[in-house]
Amino acid sequence: MRKLWCILVVTVWSAVCFVLACLAMLVTLNPSRSVAVARRIWSPVLLWAGGAKLEVIGGENVDPKRPTIYVGNHLSTLDIPAHFLAVPVDFRFVAKSQLRFVPFIGWYLWVAGHVFINRGDRSSAIASLEKAARKIRAGTSIFLYPEGTRSEDGSVLPFKKGPFALALKARVPICPVTIEGTDNVMPKNSWNITPGPVRVKIGRPIDTTGFADNDREGLARAVRAQIIADSLSLGGKGGDPDTAVAAPNREGVAQRDSDPTSKAS
Repeated sequence: MRKLWCILVVTVWSAVCFVLACLAMLVTLNPSRSVAVARRIWSPVLLWAGGAKLEVIGGENVDPKRPTIYVGNHLSTLDIPAHFLAVPVDFRFVAKSQLRFVPFIGWYLWVAGHVFINRGDRSSAIASLEKAARKIRAGTSIFLYPEGTRSEDGSVLPFKKGPFALALKARVPICPVTIEGTDNVMPKNSWNITPGPVRVKIGRPIDTTGFADNDREGLARAVRAQIIADSLSLGGKGGDPDTAVAAPNREGVAQRDSDPTSKAS
Protein backbone atom coordinates (compact mmCIF):
# COMPACT_ATOMS: atom_id res chain seq x y z
CA MET A 1 0.00 0.00 0.00
CA ARG A 2 2.84 2.40 0.79
CA LYS A 3 4.41 1.66 -2.59
CA LEU A 4 1.18 2.49 -4.43
CA TRP A 5 0.66 5.53 -2.24
CA CYS A 6 4.12 6.90 -3.04
CA ILE A 7 3.73 6.31 -6.78
CA LEU A 8 0.41 8.19 -6.69
CA VAL A 9 1.82 11.09 -4.66
CA VAL A 10 4.93 11.45 -6.82
CA THR A 11 2.94 11.40 -10.06
CA VAL A 12 0.14 13.74 -9.04
CA TRP A 13 2.25 16.14 -6.99
CA SER A 14 4.96 16.38 -9.64
CA ALA A 15 2.32 17.25 -12.23
CA VAL A 16 0.83 19.92 -9.98
CA CYS A 17 4.22 21.40 -9.10
CA PHE A 18 5.32 21.42 -12.75
CA VAL A 19 2.37 23.65 -13.55
CA LEU A 20 3.08 25.84 -10.50
CA ALA A 21 6.75 26.17 -11.48
CA CYS A 22 5.83 27.22 -15.02
CA LEU A 23 3.31 29.77 -13.73
CA ALA A 24 5.86 31.14 -11.26
CA MET A 25 8.38 31.69 -14.06
CA LEU A 26 5.81 33.25 -16.37
CA VAL A 27 4.45 35.64 -13.76
CA THR A 28 7.82 36.75 -12.40
CA LEU A 29 9.95 36.25 -15.54
CA ASN A 30 12.48 34.75 -13.16
CA PRO A 31 13.58 31.09 -13.61
CA SER A 32 14.79 30.98 -9.99
CA ARG A 33 11.17 31.06 -8.83
CA SER A 34 10.82 27.54 -10.20
CA VAL A 35 13.58 26.39 -7.85
CA ALA A 36 11.65 27.86 -4.93
CA VAL A 37 8.64 25.76 -5.97
CA ALA A 38 10.80 22.64 -6.08
CA ARG A 39 12.30 23.35 -2.67
CA ARG A 40 9.37 24.65 -0.69
CA ILE A 41 6.41 22.80 -2.22
CA TRP A 42 7.51 19.72 -4.20
CA SER A 43 10.35 18.32 -2.11
CA PRO A 44 8.74 18.36 1.37
CA VAL A 45 5.73 16.40 0.16
CA LEU A 46 7.86 13.73 -1.53
CA LEU A 47 9.95 13.19 1.60
CA TRP A 48 6.79 13.13 3.73
CA ALA A 49 5.14 10.55 1.46
CA GLY A 50 8.17 8.26 1.75
CA GLY A 51 8.42 8.70 5.51
CA ALA A 52 11.89 10.24 5.24
CA LYS A 53 12.94 12.34 8.24
CA LEU A 54 15.56 14.82 7.06
CA GLU A 55 18.41 16.07 9.26
CA VAL A 56 20.85 18.65 7.92
CA ILE A 57 24.29 19.23 9.42
CA GLY A 58 26.60 22.08 8.41
CA GLY A 59 24.04 24.50 7.06
CA GLU A 60 26.34 27.35 8.07
CA ASN A 61 28.64 26.35 5.17
CA VAL A 62 26.06 27.45 2.61
CA ASP A 63 26.38 31.01 1.31
CA PRO A 64 23.49 31.91 -1.05
CA LYS A 65 25.31 35.08 -2.13
CA ARG A 66 28.37 33.21 -3.44
CA PRO A 67 28.37 31.14 -6.65
CA THR A 68 29.37 27.65 -5.57
CA ILE A 69 29.61 24.18 -7.05
CA TYR A 70 27.91 21.71 -4.72
CA VAL A 71 29.16 18.15 -5.18
CA GLY A 72 27.29 15.21 -3.67
CA ASN A 73 27.41 11.43 -3.48
CA HIS A 74 24.41 9.75 -5.09
CA LEU A 75 22.40 6.93 -3.49
CA SER A 76 18.77 7.24 -4.56
CA THR A 77 16.27 9.16 -6.66
CA LEU A 78 15.19 10.61 -3.32
CA ASP A 79 18.50 12.51 -3.18
CA ILE A 80 17.07 15.18 -5.48
CA PRO A 81 14.25 16.43 -3.21
CA ALA A 82 16.48 15.93 -0.15
CA HIS A 83 19.18 18.16 -1.66
CA PHE A 84 16.67 20.80 -2.74
CA LEU A 85 15.65 21.06 0.92
CA ALA A 86 19.08 20.69 2.50
CA VAL A 87 20.85 23.34 0.38
CA PRO A 88 18.71 26.52 0.45
CA VAL A 89 20.22 28.03 -2.69
CA ASP A 90 18.70 28.61 -6.12
CA PHE A 91 21.15 26.19 -7.74
CA ARG A 92 20.79 24.28 -10.98
CA PHE A 93 21.42 20.56 -11.24
CA VAL A 94 23.77 19.03 -13.80
CA ALA A 95 21.73 15.95 -14.71
CA LYS A 96 21.90 12.99 -17.10
CA SER A 97 20.44 13.80 -20.50
CA GLN A 98 18.04 10.84 -20.18
CA LEU A 99 16.17 12.68 -17.42
CA ARG A 100 15.01 15.28 -19.92
CA PHE A 101 12.28 12.88 -21.10
CA VAL A 102 10.95 11.88 -17.66
CA PRO A 103 7.42 13.29 -17.36
CA PHE A 104 7.08 16.39 -15.18
CA ILE A 105 10.43 16.05 -13.34
CA GLY A 106 12.51 16.04 -16.52
CA TRP A 107 10.28 18.65 -18.11
CA TYR A 108 10.71 20.86 -15.05
CA LEU A 109 14.52 20.52 -15.16
CA TRP A 110 14.44 21.60 -18.81
CA VAL A 111 12.19 24.65 -18.50
CA ALA A 112 13.91 25.81 -15.30
CA GLY A 113 17.32 25.94 -16.97
CA HIS A 114 19.04 22.99 -15.33
CA VAL A 115 21.93 21.53 -17.34
CA PHE A 116 21.70 18.15 -19.07
CA ILE A 117 24.87 16.25 -19.89
CA ASN A 118 25.34 13.33 -22.27
CA ARG A 119 28.27 11.45 -20.78
CA GLY A 120 28.40 9.08 -23.74
CA ASP A 121 29.25 11.92 -26.13
CA ARG A 122 32.47 13.71 -25.20
CA SER A 123 31.88 16.81 -27.34
CA SER A 124 28.30 17.14 -26.10
CA ALA A 125 29.44 16.70 -22.49
CA ILE A 126 32.07 19.42 -22.90
CA ALA A 127 29.44 21.75 -24.36
CA SER A 128 27.15 21.06 -21.39
CA LEU A 129 29.93 21.84 -18.92
CA GLU A 130 30.61 25.07 -20.81
CA LYS A 131 26.93 25.95 -20.39
CA ALA A 132 27.22 25.25 -16.66
CA ALA A 133 30.34 27.45 -16.53
CA ARG A 134 28.39 30.33 -18.08
CA LYS A 135 25.72 29.98 -15.41
CA ILE A 136 28.35 30.07 -12.68
CA ARG A 137 29.98 33.18 -14.17
CA ALA A 138 26.50 34.77 -14.17
CA GLY A 139 26.23 34.08 -10.44
CA THR A 140 24.25 30.81 -10.39
CA SER A 141 25.35 27.91 -8.21
CA ILE A 142 25.50 24.38 -9.62
CA PHE A 143 24.80 20.99 -8.00
CA LEU A 144 26.24 17.84 -9.54
CA TYR A 145 26.85 14.14 -8.87
CA PRO A 146 30.38 13.28 -10.07
CA GLU A 147 29.85 9.53 -9.60
CA GLY A 148 27.53 9.70 -12.61
CA THR A 149 25.18 7.06 -11.24
CA ARG A 150 23.59 5.93 -7.99
CA SER A 151 25.64 3.64 -5.80
CA GLU A 152 24.40 0.04 -5.60
CA ASP A 153 25.78 -0.70 -2.12
CA GLY A 154 25.90 2.72 -0.47
CA SER A 155 29.65 3.23 -0.86
CA VAL A 156 31.11 6.32 -2.54
CA LEU A 157 31.95 5.44 -6.15
CA PRO A 158 34.88 6.78 -8.21
CA PHE A 159 34.44 10.36 -9.43
CA LYS A 160 34.46 11.50 -13.04
CA LYS A 161 37.08 14.21 -13.61
CA GLY A 162 35.10 16.33 -16.07
CA PRO A 163 33.05 18.26 -13.49
CA PHE A 164 36.23 19.33 -11.75
CA ALA A 165 37.51 20.93 -14.93
CA LEU A 166 34.41 23.11 -14.64
CA ALA A 167 35.36 24.09 -11.08
CA LEU A 168 38.94 24.91 -12.07
CA LYS A 169 37.77 27.02 -15.01
CA ALA A 170 35.20 28.92 -12.94
CA ARG A 171 37.54 29.19 -9.90
CA VAL A 172 34.63 29.07 -7.47
CA PRO A 173 34.56 27.06 -4.22
CA ILE A 174 33.41 23.44 -4.19
CA CYS A 175 31.15 22.50 -1.32
CA PRO A 176 31.02 18.73 -0.57
CA VAL A 177 27.53 17.49 0.31
CA THR A 178 27.26 14.01 1.80
CA ILE A 179 23.97 12.14 2.05
CA GLU A 180 23.13 8.95 3.91
CA GLY A 181 19.88 7.03 4.33
CA THR A 182 18.01 7.71 1.11
CA ASP A 183 19.01 4.30 -0.26
CA ASN A 184 17.39 2.68 2.77
CA VAL A 185 14.17 4.64 2.26
CA MET A 186 14.08 4.17 -1.53
CA PRO A 187 16.68 1.75 -2.97
CA LYS A 188 18.02 2.19 -6.49
CA ASN A 189 15.57 0.98 -9.20
CA SER A 190 12.90 0.17 -6.63
CA TRP A 191 9.65 1.55 -5.25
CA ASN A 192 9.88 -0.53 -2.08
CA ILE A 193 9.67 2.35 0.35
CA THR A 194 10.82 1.97 3.96
CA PRO A 195 10.41 5.06 6.19
CA GLY A 196 13.57 6.15 7.96
CA PRO A 197 16.09 8.91 8.65
CA VAL A 198 17.95 10.81 5.94
CA ARG A 199 21.04 12.77 6.96
CA VAL A 200 22.82 15.40 4.89
CA LYS A 201 26.16 16.89 5.91
CA ILE A 202 27.36 20.03 4.15
CA GLY A 203 31.12 20.33 4.42
CA ARG A 204 33.30 23.40 4.42
CA PRO A 205 33.88 24.80 0.93
CA ILE A 206 37.14 23.77 -0.73
CA ASP A 207 39.10 26.62 -2.29
CA THR A 208 39.90 25.73 -5.90
CA THR A 209 42.55 28.45 -6.27
CA GLY A 210 45.06 26.20 -4.54
CA PHE A 211 44.98 23.73 -7.46
CA ALA A 212 46.73 24.01 -10.80
CA ASP A 213 44.56 24.78 -13.83
CA ASN A 214 44.80 21.18 -15.10
CA ASP A 215 44.74 19.34 -11.75
CA ARG A 216 41.29 17.82 -12.17
CA GLU A 217 42.35 14.57 -10.56
CA GLY A 218 43.88 16.23 -7.52
CA LEU A 219 40.73 18.29 -6.93
CA ALA A 220 38.48 15.26 -7.47
CA ARG A 221 40.52 13.26 -4.94
CA ALA A 222 40.35 16.07 -2.36
CA VAL A 223 36.58 16.47 -2.65
CA ARG A 224 35.96 12.71 -2.63
CA ALA A 225 38.16 12.24 0.44
CA GLN A 226 36.03 14.76 2.33
CA ILE A 227 32.79 13.07 1.25
CA ILE A 228 34.15 9.67 2.31
CA ALA A 229 35.09 11.06 5.72
CA ASP A 230 31.69 12.67 6.15
CA SER A 231 29.95 9.48 5.02
CA LEU A 232 31.73 7.53 7.73
CA SER A 233 30.87 10.19 10.32
CA LEU A 234 27.19 9.80 9.39
CA GLY A 235 27.34 6.03 9.79
CA GLY A 236 27.70 5.32 6.07
CA LYS A 237 30.08 2.99 4.26
CA GLY A 238 32.54 5.60 3.04
CA GLY A 239 34.56 4.48 0.04
CA ASP A 240 37.88 3.14 -1.17
CA PRO A 241 40.42 6.01 -1.34
CA ASP A 242 42.48 4.04 -3.86
CA THR A 243 39.66 4.04 -6.44
CA ALA A 244 39.09 7.78 -6.45
CA VAL A 245 38.83 8.46 -10.19
CA ALA A 246 36.50 6.80 -12.69
CA ALA A 247 37.77 5.15 -15.86
CA PRO A 248 37.18 7.05 -19.13
CA ASN A 249 33.57 6.76 -20.32
CA ARG A 250 32.72 4.50 -17.38
CA GLU A 251 30.52 5.12 -14.37
CA GLY A 252 31.27 3.46 -11.05
CA VAL A 253 34.44 1.81 -12.39
CA ALA A 254 37.84 3.05 -11.24
CA GLN A 255 40.60 3.86 -13.71
CA ARG A 256 43.73 1.72 -13.75
CA ASP A 257 47.02 3.49 -13.33
CA SER A 258 48.33 1.54 -16.31
CA ASP A 259 45.54 2.84 -18.54
CA PRO A 260 47.28 5.22 -20.98
CA THR A 261 44.07 7.18 -21.56
CA SER A 262 43.32 7.75 -17.88
CA LYS A 263 45.34 10.95 -17.58
CA ALA A 264 43.70 12.49 -20.63
CA SER A 265 40.10 11.72 -19.73
